Amino acid sequence: MLTKRGKELRSQIELNSLEDLVPKDHLLRKIDESIDFNFIYDEVSELYSDFGRPSIDPVVLIKIVLVQYLFGIPSMRQTIREIQVNIAYRWFLGYSMSEKIPHFSTFNKNYERRFKDTDVFTNIFVKILEIAEKEGFLALEQVYIDSTHIKASANK
Repeated sequence: MLTKRGKELRSQIELNSLEDLVPKDHLLRKIDESIDFNFIYDEVSELYSDFGRPSIDPVVLIKIVLVQYLFGIPSMRQTIREIQVNIAYRWFLGYSMSEKIPHFSTFNKNYERRFKDTDVFTNIFVKILEIAEKEGFLALEQVYIDSTHIKASANK
């Protein structure tokens, strides 16, 4: 029997939680269970003011870069597009399906203004690597180097 999948289900309202939609064995779930990212607040506390507009959570900023590198996304612009549609990425960052993901230019502004001339990123990623090694995410026996030549996407 021929089955046709219609478009009427696209607008169907369902009650789901992100928790239920992310597979139990997803890499980001394993990372979330193994790494407590709260140490980041101590690392960046002196770079934030006690008044003014609310900032984007610094843990989210770091997790977005982590998603970009873990999944080989070539640019921050593309990373933000992927986060907008990927349920697991949203779950990892703590964003609901209806929340707006920060604009990619927000990251450039933070990196250029707030974190420039600091060791914050180095300190944070060294700590993350230490935890990842301790939790068994890294295998130090073999090193792979990708020497693929990739054309710049500046003219696209």
